[in-house]
Amino acid sequence: MTGPVIAIHDLSTRFGAVWVHRHLNLEIASGEMVALVGGSGSGKTTLLRQMIGLLTPTEGAIRLFGEPLFGGGVARERALRQRFGVLFQHGALFSAFNVFDNIAFPLRELKTLDETAIHDLVMLKLEMVELLPRHAELMPAELSGGMVKRVALARSLALEPELLLLDEPTAGLDPDRSDSFVRLTRMLGEELGLTVVLVTHDLDTLAALATRVAVLTEHHILAYGSIDEIMRFDHPFILNFFHSERGQRALAHAH
Repeated sequence: MTGPVIAIHDLSTRFGAVWVHRHLNLEIASGEMVALVGGSGSGKTTLLRQMIGLLTPTEGAIRLFGEPLFGGGVARERALRQRFGVLFQHGALFSAFNVFDNIAFPLRELKTLDETAIHDLVMLKLEMVELLPRHAELMPAELSGGMVKRVALARSLALEPELLLLDEPTAGLDPDRSDSFVRLTRMLGEELGLTVVLVTHDLDTLAALATRVAVLTEHHILAYGSIDEIMRFDHPFILNFFHSERGQRALAHAH
């Protein structure tokens, strides 16, 4: 497609008397891996939820793949939603379903595939996230943190999306599992030609994955560009986030 995968124009969000976003604009091109960063309470997860239609902004417009997110009937909205996958912060697996049924859930919701096709697709997705067929029978309570993230990633890829949205994808993982998950996400993103948007406060994840960074502070996107471009901005959040000792270490490791 030509034009941006995500186009946000003049978006404002208010909860009661508190404005979270004011006149926010952002365009994300196809194939980019964009990290959305900002201080605690800056509205990163709120913006991510608005991108997928879970929250409606107070003002402004969001377009995905050139189409408005809302309106045009149930069938059009459903077709649009099949073009993106979401990985929520803690995986959000259904605790009463085993791994197989969690990944199969969006495929069964389509009501267009028989169980043989669903079985084959689930096993393919498991293989894609480097899990074994025997893991399909496990319950979420039996999984390690890293496996929960992989199962959630497999489910988010079930419908062959073009756009993948990740909320704090490495939160709660130890460094080795975090590195492994980042490597897998980057590999799948490149192989499948995905556009990826991730909310993260983890500099190692950002440095290893992001092709561009959007800095959300003071209610709007303050800066949007490559890590090197962002680091040239003279702003307290950017100085604290990227130029701290920890930030310099993460960026040096990535290079």
